[in-house]
Amino acid sequence: MLKVVISGASSGIGQALARHYLERGATVAAFARRSELLQALAAEFPGKVHDYALDVRDAPAIQAAARDFMARVGIPDIVIANAGVSRGTLTEYVEDEDVFQDIMDINVLGMVKTFQPFLAAMRQARNGTLVGIASVAGLRGLPGSGAYSASKAAAIIYLESLRVELYGSGVTVVTISPGYIRTPMPFILEADDAARRMARVIERGTSFAIVPWRMALAGWLLKRLPNWLYDLAFSKAPHKSRHPG
Repeated sequence: MLKVVISGASSGIGQALARHYLERGATVAAFARRSELLQALAAEFPGKVHDYALDVRDAPAIQAAARDFMARVGIPDIVIANAGVSRGTLTEYVEDEDVFQDIMDINVLGMVKTFQPFLAAMRQARNGTLVGIASVAGLRGLPGSGAYSASKAAAIIYLESLRVELYGSGVTVVTISPGYIRTPMPFILEADDAARRMARVIERGTSFAIVPWRMALAGWLLKRLPNWLYDLAFSKAPHKSRHPG
């Protein structure tokens, strides 16, 4: 029986991944802030979902959930740090400083806090996969998305460091950078399609993957654009909307 932990499991990619594994007989620990959505998922898959309403910024809450899940079910085979937020930010606005802080705390430190309570047990068992959900937005800085792009770039590098640290330990680290999911952008994927593709990447233990593959090609090209050309092209790109307040 596969045992999977997923943060941000109440909606979007996280919920789609949870459903993917549940439909294949896995037992899932679902982390998210919205308890009513977690309870609905648990009701749909009786006895297969352990729901934990928590914020990934709250390390003690995640540690307590990890202890409870491992006591009830055992050491997880897969831990997916998926929880994340995206908001438009501009450095010139002082009120955006708190938004920068929240995005970094959730998208980067939330990933660390999700993995930490499980890692010692997984290392001792010499088994398991840690999966971090980053983004193609972490490949280059996008205008109006300084906090989000920075957080995803940080996540990619953090996961690479973790992968090297765990080399030979039996614990695999997988970085997945999705393209655009259900947004009006090129290479759109529905969440359930994205979840299936991501699950295949996880099963293969691929160290780094961009989903879908066409976005990987676009990302490869963007990384190789000289700065002057990138700046010229993307300075005119639409900015992500700010939501002050």
